[in-house]
Amino acid sequence: MSSEPQRPGSREVLDYTEEYGYHSDQHSLRLRRGPSRVSNQNPPQFDWSSPHEEEDEESSSGPPRDLRATPLPMALKRAIRQVQQMQVPVVSSRDSWKRKKAKSLRKLKDCGMGFLSFFSLWNKTLQKIGGNFGGGVQSYFLFLRFLVVLNFVSFLLIAGFVLVPSIVFRSVGAALVNSTGHGACMVYDPNPEGLVVFYNYFLDLLSGTGFMEYSYLFYGYYNNTMVEDKNFSYNIPLAYLFTAVFYFVFCLICIIARMGTAARVVVATGSSTVGDYSMIVFTSWDYGCLGDRATKLKQKNIHYQLQVDLEEESIKKRAAALTLSQKIVLYSLRVSMCLVSFGLIIAAFYGIFAATEFSQVKSGQGGILGLFFEYLPSIVITAGNFVVPLLCDQIALIERYSPSTTVIVALLRSVFLRLVSLGVLLFTLWRQITCEGAENTGECKLCQYNHALYPCWETRVGQEMYKLTLFDFLINIAVLFLVEFPRRMVVDNWSNKLAQWVGRQEFVVPANVLGLVYGQTVVWTGALFCPLLPLINTLKFILLFYFMKITLFHNCRPALKTFRSTTSTFFFLVVLLFGLGLGTVVMIYSLSEIRPSMSCGPFRFFPSMWSIVPTSFNNLSIVTQEFLFFIGSQSFSIPLFALSCVVMCYFVALASVYGKSVALLRAQIKLEGRDKQFLVKQIEMLSGRQQILKQTAGASS
Repeated sequence: MSSEPQRPGSREVLDYTEEYGYHSDQHSLRLRRGPSRVSNQNPPQFDWSSPHEEEDEESSSGPPRDLRATPLPMALKRAIRQVQQMQVPVVSSRDSWKRKKAKSLRKLKDCGMGFLSFFSLWNKTLQKIGGNFGGGVQSYFLFLRFLVVLNFVSFLLIAGFVLVPSIVFRSVGAALVNSTGHGACMVYDPNPEGLVVFYNYFLDLLSGTGFMEYSYLFYGYYNNTMVEDKNFSYNIPLAYLFTAVFYFVFCLICIIARMGTAARVVVATGSSTVGDYSMIVFTSWDYGCLGDRATKLKQKNIHYQLQVDLEEESIKKRAAALTLSQKIVLYSLRVSMCLVSFGLIIAAFYGIFAATEFSQVKSGQGGILGLFFEYLPSIVITAGNFVVPLLCDQIALIERYSPSTTVIVALLRSVFLRLVSLGVLLFTLWRQITCEGAENTGECKLCQYNHALYPCWETRVGQEMYKLTLFDFLINIAVLFLVEFPRRMVVDNWSNKLAQWVGRQEFVVPANVLGLVYGQTVVWTGALFCPLLPLINTLKFILLFYFMKITLFHNCRPALKTFRSTTSTFFFLVVLLFGLGLGTVVMIYSLSEIRPSMSCGPFRFFPSMWSIVPTSFNNLSIVTQEFLFFIGSQSFSIPLFALSCVVMCYFVALASVYGKSVALLRAQIKLEGRDKQFLVKQIEMLSGRQQILKQTAGASS
């Protein structure tokens, strides 16, 4: 058989094509391998009756491996591709159609992913932030983008099932008639009469009163209408209730799904073996980086990852070297500092409680002073959330944790402060709405709630959440223009010691993340009473993203102390789950316990908001009622519970097996690393001996 002279390296190419399965299904060109060494200058000899033919057919039955997923040099991949193109496989039309279909689907998938990444929100900006300031700061902006998408989708849900039907059916549906309510409890007129001073509209915009109080923004404007036709019926109160419940379920599913993704990343990168450093060095580079700008950003990102790992390893080594007495002193110091931080948090709670009670008493005044009393709880909460975490951060420096642990501790203390401060505000409002603990409870006997002070208490709670959301946004803007920009100008233009000591500010990720969690918790708490609050929060977070981007690139410097972004991202979501839990508790208690306002809202004629569910259930057909009774019966719930337990045990066992496999693989990698180090030392020793022998032989000769 005659063929072209074989180029250098062609045998290597053919060997790789055989190894990775790049050959035809029935016949493949194989180089005859004899016992003698064949020179590269001889033409290759092909054996059509190779003894490995059956093995080749079995190995080639599966789909060929993708060259892009194969760890080979680029030059060798090109050579393999050329060999593949020269081969003419004899395949059936069905196999050829399958290959073309798989190739087309792969190309379509790649095009779709590229198209979606092109429309991904703030994708290039996030890459730039990660390259310049590290993954920790980037995790904040990724978290902010997740909240923007979550709030926008939640608004679409509320608008589709509550807002749009209320607008369409407001003058069409028939309202339910109250036959049990007292006449005094039905009075609610939020619109002022007579002339209104023009600046009152601005005050109403800030406080949610006046023309904004009786609008689609708040609970009190929605009617208890029900549209019924031969082929169509729509119950506004029932839709309002189920949309609120599904809104919380939807947010829970999104957070858990994102937590699962973050947990997988934490498990994959949570070890501290030497293999992690080699993985960062050899597998972190993105070969799709084009241009000096993208290359420098990727280099900085890898630099931050290595800096975090090395810094945490050095802290662990110093902690392991402590003596018993030093450990006792350190733990005693941490316990005492923890008690001091909790004392500051309790003092902040008392201040919020006193400010809320004083604000509700003085809320009837008008003008600027009345606006100040309206915003007094928000001012005290914001001041406490600024001062107390700042002091707790200084306490955390004394405790001497690792950077990632310091972030987590500061995160837990700040979330405890912010969420419980919001709980204190709600508890104070609940005491006044239900006259709990008041000396004169006669005001609540007639209407079963404090109608004199809160004719529509749901709207009042929604106004408090609206003011907290708006005030938090205004404070962020004020800090940006009145504190951060002047600080940067002073530091850049003055060269005295005070300016150099102050320096440019760092972007503190825990404090900023807690601001996002606090704002989202306020939205979840007030979503039942202010249905458009997710839309307001979406606009707020979009503007906040651009403001934070400006202050990051113009006013901030990279942080001196870094932390692991993967672990922090998981804890951010855990903290967000706590905020969702607080909002869920408020929603469940409001639905089941407190009497709805008789003068406003879609539930004005029901003893509780949840009462509409059994009322609507009784209006269903007999077949539907029996089906729902069966779902709630023991004959359905017990097998479902048993099946859930079996599935849960299966996944727990599967996770345990995977965990053991990962641990064994890590131990194997560690042992292989030690073997390589041992072999390198042996090679060095042998080379040293050979040099000594050569020197002695030369000296003797």
